[in-house]
Amino acid sequence: MSFQAYLDAVETKTGLTPRRLVELAAERGYGPGTKATPIVEWLKDDYGLGRGHAMAMVHVITKGDRIPGTHVGSGGTHAAASDRLWLDGKDSRPADW
Repeated sequence: MSFQAYLDAVETKTGLTPRRLVELAAERGYGPGTKATPIVEWLKDDYGLGRGHAMAMVHVITKGDRIPGTHVGSGGTHAAASDRLWLDGKDSRPADW
């Protein structure tokens, strides 16, 4: 599953775009420097997310919308077409993203 697919699945499960979850995380004081555990617990308790999907959100909350270039075109488990993640909703993502 690509990194973007994890975020799309989070949106489907929660009904919130990844960007909105980042905003809600910031309201709770989560951001760069926050350890994964409190974010994972919040996402599990409030939204029923499992560890894998929560960890994708931990990355976005703590590191932003960039992923390592090693995933781009790698053909591996988390292969991605771009080193940027779309946070504004799967239905609004441009076809060429």
